Amino acid sequence: MQTAFLGLGAIGTPMARHLAAKFAGTRIWNRTAAKAAAFVAQYGGMHAATPAAAARDADVVITCFPVSRDVESLLDGPDGLLAGLRPGSTLVDCTSGDPATSKRIAARLAERGIGFLDAPVSGGVVGAEAAALTVMIGGDAATLERVRPALEAFGKRIVHCGPVGAGDAVKAVNNALLAQHIIGTAEGLMALERAGVDPALALDVINNSSGRSNASMNLFPERVLTKAYPRTFRLALLDKDVGIALQVARDAGVTAPMLELASQRYRDAHAAMGEEADHVEIVKWLRGES
Repeated sequence: MQTAFLGLGAIGTPMARHLAAKFAGTRIWNRTAAKAAAFVAQYGGMHAATPAAAARDADVVITCFPVSRDVESLLDGPDGLLAGLRPGSTLVDCTSGDPATSKRIAARLAERGIGFLDAPVSGGVVGAEAAALTVMIGGDAATLERVRPALEAFGKRIVHCGPVGAGDAVKAVNNALLAQHIIGTAEGLMALERAGVDPALALDVINNSSGRSNASMNLFPERVLTKAYPRTFRLALLDKDVGIALQVARDAGVTAPMLELASQRYRDAHAAMGEEADHVEIVKWLRGES
């Protein structure tokens, strides 16, 4: 299997490393060419000068970018993916994208006999480093089986969620729940703290009771109580994901006031805190500390 990987972000880099270790000659492309060259020098593979060069002769091309429009922007032109992808190959997009754009990309590729899967991942940088990501797949089941060996390079759990766009939808709803858990935990702890309860004690009780979540069990003890706030996942991207989840609900005709509120809160925090703030730093904004 000939593979290519485009997009060396915080999660994309370890994913590409695992792919290159499993498939010799994996072609690597990144918008910052120096980063791709450094990757190849350290981990192997072949540096591709353009998206077209990365895709040429590849059976599977994997992309991982912040938003779907980044992937869509790579399709056209003499250096674009469509100039390199051949009939029978498959584009697997691991971007946490939006279903509408994924469906548009899939339709364009299908006209040329090229397969497409939306395949957003969950597990963060830690999961990517450990090759233990959950991969949420939208698209044709037979196409998934054809490219499964490539996905298994970095995915521990690979789930076929439904047709094109389904993987994006599941990932967005998952992240919207994360956003709601962060906001709800922050508000609850603020109330308890002002009522005279030690927040560390409150978290210990919550984490041994029915109100626990990943936010209460991991994010708050490790980041909020310590005031460490490491920047591992941008607030701007979680804002985007909650907006996608809200659009999924609207398109399905579902009334979702909790998603509406979470989306508004993250939009406001994003506007106030800028592009580089971490997603958990919304707690500082909620507390009036930003």
